[in-house]
Order: sequence, then structure tokens, then C-alpha cells
Amino acid sequence: MTKKERYTFLTSYFLKNAPNAETELIYNNPFQLLVAVILSAQCTDKRINATTPLLFQQFPDPDTLSNATQEDVFALIRSISYPNNKSKHLVGMAKMLMEEFGGNVPMTVNELVKLPGVGRKTANVITSVIDNQPNMAVDTHVFRVSARIGLTTGAKTPEVAEKQLIKNLPKEYVHKAHHWLILHGRYTCMARKPKCSECGLTSICKFFNNKVSMNQ
Repeated sequence: MTKKERYTFLTSYFLKNAPNAETELIYNNPFQLLVAVILSAQCTDKRINATTPLLFQQFPDPDTLSNATQEDVFALIRSISYPNNKSKHLVGMAKMLMEEFGGNVPMTVNELVKLPGVGRKTANVITSVIDNQPNMAVDTHVFRVSARIGLTTGAKTPEVAEKQLIKNLPKEYVHKAHHWLILHGRYTCMARKPKCSECGLTSICKFFNNKVSMNQ
């Protein structure tokens, strides 16, 4: 099977089986999504969704958050991972939004990565989810699933995987493919015990077919 055939199968499969895949983070506007994605680093979406309602109630916009103290924010997010750093990042991010972007969330990767707590992965999430830009956020799920299936080859870093995925995916589906892969990795192609018997991609999956060959 060629790489093109593998990508074509994957795209057709998810368009049929998960046409409306989207982030599981709960948000009402770009600012709330940005806060949620910053908080979600090394933490589950479920935990973030349980934490953000009170945070958004007290700090509904960049202006209010920019005037908060790190201690104010910490008290509301202490149950998630790395609350000290994330509290600092959120306040700093809000201050920069107010001072340099007029209180608006910018919609380019280059601008977003200037914000405290925002790396390339977060910037790709924001621009692809909010603006449907053809940007690919590669987290641990996307990185693992892409390598297992054979969408990426020899990718040692998320950045290399990102470039390979964007090069081979149809441009109009790149913003959806992030959700296809992350949700597949979260619920089917898990790290320790992938549910291969429930997976509809086994016919194109290098990991599965190598496993079958070894057991023959």
C-alpha cells in the first residue's frame, strides 16, 4: 500500500464515521478556548471542563484576567497539573492580549506563540478550531497514532510529524484530522492496550499488520 492510498483510506473512513469530530474542551469564545488549551497541557479534557466554569465566571475576558493575581488564578485551578506555572502563564497571556492585541485573540501561529504558555501545538489548535486553518496540532495521541498507522515515517519530534501530516493530508481536512487522530488515540488506539479488534483502520495500519505477521 502506498502512502497516498493510506491517507485516502483514512480520510474516507473518518469522513464517514466521524464527520463532525471536534475538540472535547468546552468553550464559548476564542479566549475561553485559549485558556482551556493552555490548562490542558498534561491534563485530561474532563478535568479541564470541570475546572473552567468557575474560572470563566470570575474571569470572563482578557481584561478581568489581566487584573488578576497569580494567587487568584491558582486558587481556581489548583486541582489540575502544574497550577503554579499555568497560573503565571494565564495572567501573563491576558496582559499581553490587552497590551498588544487589543484584548482579542490573534489568529496566526506566529502571533499566538508570543503569548505566555502558548507553544506551537496550542497555536495550531486555536487557529484550526476557531478559524479552520490547515494547521495540525501534534500531541502525544496524534504522534503515536500517526506513527502506528504509518502516516508518518521516522518522525522523531512532533514538528517533523506535523510537516509530514500536512504534506499528505488533503488541505481541506487538515483542521479535522487533528480531532480524528486525537480522539482515535484517546478511545481506540491507546498507548498500552490499543483496541485493535474495534478499529476500522486495521487494513492500513502498519502496527496491526506487523503484529499479525509476528504471530503467524
